[in-house]
Amino acid sequence: MFNKIKGTKDFLDLSLFNFLIDQVKKHLSTYNFTEISTPILEPLDLYKRSLGQETDIVSKEMYIIKSESDQEMICLRPEGTASTVRAFVENNINSTPWKVYSCGPMFRHERPQKGRYRQFNQINMEIIGSKSINQDVQLIKMLERFFFDTLSIDNYALLINFLGCPEDRVKFKEIFKDFLENYFEKICSTCKIRKESNILRIFDCKNESCKIIYKEAPRITDHLCQPCQIEWTEIKNNLEYLSVSYTHEPNLVRGLDYYQKTVFEFVSQDLGAQSAFCGGGRYDKLVKEIGAKEDQPSIGAGMGIERILILLERIKDKLAIPLLPPLYVILPLSKEEQSLALIIADELQAIKKAISVDIFLEEDSLKSMMRKANKMGAKFAIIIGSEEKENKVVKLKNMITGKEDILKHKELISIILNN
Repeated sequence: MFNKIKGTKDFLDLSLFNFLIDQVKKHLSTYNFTEISTPILEPLDLYKRSLGQETDIVSKEMYIIKSESDQEMICLRPEGTASTVRAFVENNINSTPWKVYSCGPMFRHERPQKGRYRQFNQINMEIIGSKSINQDVQLIKMLERFFFDTLSIDNYALLINFLGCPEDRVKFKEIFKDFLENYFEKICSTCKIRKESNILRIFDCKNESCKIIYKEAPRITDHLCQPCQIEWTEIKNNLEYLSVSYTHEPNLVRGLDYYQKTVFEFVSQDLGAQSAFCGGGRYDKLVKEIGAKEDQPSIGAGMGIERILILLERIKDKLAIPLLPPLYVILPLSKEEQSLALIIADELQAIKKAISVDIFLEEDSLKSMMRKANKMGAKFAIIIGSEEKENKVVKLKNMITGKEDILKHKELISIILNN
């Protein structure tokens, strides 16, 4: 027997999954987003340049594939933003803002736990080519409305922070480095390395003793230049005008090198340690880094489908999940009636009515087939025996009420059409 790869998941019932995807697509169309699709395979250097060499994704979580000649290094995509930006640059998109989204699997080699998989599904949204800070506000409001109004999720919090411009970050890194000198012997070995290689990544540390120390760290929002301070104030004011509740989390940096200015996460205690189910931020320098002639200020976000499904599973009875079409099962009582059963099934499946049709062709007893039909949730059973075949009729049984009717073939079609 073969078992699935550790950190992967089988979806045997896609009703909730498909409901979520369908609702996302409807919601994003309201905000004039267009769906795109990018390859699962991407050049390895795309992520080294966009995410940063010292990020966990690049340093230890990438699934890398070497070609036979070792001339081409490719990888399974670990996130969606870099792929979308690559598509923007490569396809010479010149109409901005470019508002697009995509749905699909991502891959990271990390320790599996609740809500964290090595192959996971993500909905990725990007607005490329908009420097207005109010684009950030609208994106956050769009997400908040989706989670609260559309999905009826209420046990969550929105965390936001503002990382300033590159100049702000250079100045803040020196201030933060001075702070860390007083605690250098107390922080973990990973943080000691990050202090020299990528100091803001220290805020991503999961070590509890380190997290206590960093609560006392200086805040980057207290060291913004005047233009950034104005934008940070504008974001907060406009979120409040739009009735979006949020918490300023000064240690939120989102872990990827391309973020600057706005960063945010939607988190829920119902998810345990991996509490974030949606996150994103602004990346004003990434487009040029990936190969464009000029920068395109941008902002994006990603939703973790598996994590949202955990939240929806508890409230799915409140959701307007589409009902499955009524199931009609055709029960030929012997092999001699199977040809007629195939013809009737084909006629029913051709009428373009919202029904589902199945045939039992295993030559079981009527009692066994009826038991199976009940287990499948069939609404109607169409029974064809030798007598029905000879008289060119079928027996239609309502599986809920038990009522039986003898119908000619044309009458059967008419009843189903008018039901």
